[in-house]
Amino acid sequence: MSTLDEVGDRDGWRCWLCDEPVDRDMSVNDGRGPSVDTRGAAAAKAKKNSGVDPADRLAHRACNTRKGAVAAVVPWPERLFVSDPASLTGVAERLARKGGREVVARCPSRSDADETAAWLVDRFSRLTPGMPLTASVEPGGGQFVVALEVPRRR
Repeated sequence: MSTLDEVGDRDGWRCWLCDEPVDRDMSVNDGRGPSVDTRGAAAAKAKKNSGVDPADRLAHRACNTRKGAVAAVVPWPERLFVSDPASLTGVAERLARKGGREVVARCPSRSDADETAAWLVDRFSRLTPGMPLTASVEPGGGQFVVALEVPRRR
């Protein structure tokens, strides 16, 4: 098991679920305090040379508790104008497992779609560090489709 400080330093003291800052000095018993969330039993077996388990992620205590035994929900920011947004944790899991391309949202304008694509690339850089992800925006049906792509696994 990784220590809280090791995971916090690696994750830049940001909650992997809500993407908000985590105060390293707040009590671990406080809802906004830091906690370590282990994602997946299979991933928990893999250790990097640093000793920090790659399956461990920093989360607020409340975010970690709220997630419980159900799938985590990574929220889309209210400032983005999207329709039919995909579940980002599901997208991250599928792309990490097999790669490929997945449509994640539709936007009414090119500028909304470009802003959404930029946010997705930034958010996934923390949600799934090291994943070689790209975003694309394509016109279709009077709207703009935003898709994420990762090279296929062989």
